[in-house]
Amino acid sequence: MLKTFDYQKIPIVDVVNEILVDASKRGASDIHFDPYEEYLLVRIRIDGELVDYTEVPNTVRDYLVTRIKTISRMNITESRLPQDGAIKATLQDIDLDLRVSSLPVSTGEKIVIRILDYSMSLAGIEELGFSESNYKKILEMINVPNGIILVTGATGSGKSTTVYSILQYLNRSTTNIITVEDPIEMDIAGINQVQANSKIGLTFATALRSILRQDPNIIMIGEIRDTETAKIAVRASITGHLVLSTIHTNNSLNTIERLIDMDVQKYLLASALEGVVSQKLARKLCPHCKVKRQTSEYEKTIFKTVLNQEVNEIWTAEGCEECHDGYKGRIAIHEVLLINQEIRDALSNNVSKEKLRELVYRSDVTTMLQDGFEKVIQGLTTFEEILKLIELEDDERHGGNSDLKEAIAETKEALAAKEQIEIQEDKNETTGQREHHVIDNLEIENLDI
Repeated sequence: MLKTFDYQKIPIVDVVNEILVDASKRGASDIHFDPYEEYLLVRIRIDGELVDYTEVPNTVRDYLVTRIKTISRMNITESRLPQDGAIKATLQDIDLDLRVSSLPVSTGEKIVIRILDYSMSLAGIEELGFSESNYKKILEMINVPNGIILVTGATGSGKSTTVYSILQYLNRSTTNIITVEDPIEMDIAGINQVQANSKIGLTFATALRSILRQDPNIIMIGEIRDTETAKIAVRASITGHLVLSTIHTNNSLNTIERLIDMDVQKYLLASALEGVVSQKLARKLCPHCKVKRQTSEYEKTIFKTVLNQEVNEIWTAEGCEECHDGYKGRIAIHEVLLINQEIRDALSNNVSKEKLRELVYRSDVTTMLQDGFEKVIQGLTTFEEILKLIELEDDERHGGNSDLKEAIAETKEALAAKEQIEIQEDKNETTGQREHHVIDNLEIENLDI
């Protein structure tokens, strides 16, 4: 049900404040002000989905937009060009840190406000939903003295949260950490943060060249956007620096391919790349109302294929007053690749994409599909949410889906690798038992003599 305001009695300043505070209390990540011919529609994004919040009549629309642009320090006389701004304020004892963007559209000016929430970054890496094996791999890769670590995913998938959590872990008095970001989303004491500004020529690449002369131990690049930045970042990691950055790719294999497409020499990439953390966000089941249900035959088949497990019951969303359609909050689904020597050799030797895929997913990697379904079994999210993450539009029952098939192919590679390891361990154990048996017999024979 839409919220209503009495614009005759409530000042527009109080209306804007109420929208900002209420959206923050509801756990929204963004507030959208969409102009229509008849009114201005306000929507808030909760757990990744936009929900209608209120309708602002045209009689006060311009006043509301002007108020937002004023407090975010935008030019209120300019409505033909996009603008960016920020709001930092304390309203009703709530500290708000907001990023504001305006965009001229055919029906007026669209405003989007992003509500920055640092609680997850401040909580630490262990609170980001990594499985035990992935968490160990994260600690191993961030404790190397030099190399490049990439956090990948789509816009809004929590990459910045993961990167800031890693920086918090690495932030010590004995290290010099310098970041170059656009924009700086979170101020961290003890870290030197540079705001990129392309208008004056301060790009990521330009800033990186200067940073290398500042004797850094750790460098964080907000995003690798172009070939020049990618090359400098890789070279910086080879020359004794630990480099953290983000890039817009779907998984580990795509990340390696994207860097190669950016003309990063394969021999440099083989030396520099330490690990890739890929992630997506799934809606989290509400702990107050989630219920168990029986799995269908199709779901059993998928679980058997992906996890090699018989799963007869899973949790599903029910819905209550505490949540939104049975979901409350979001949880990250991860794929963590720790680069091993075999993958480094393959990159140096210019192997084919198929061979590289085999090596990546036959290493000790849990695919995103596996990690997601493990969280389904744990009752953290639903089967439907995981399939939505891999964009399941027409699954195998309707002619096959390339995303699902690709994810399952990667998973099969990982499962086959683990099976080979187990077989080899069994062989080694059997060989060891035989050797002990032979030694025991020799000792007995010696005693008889």
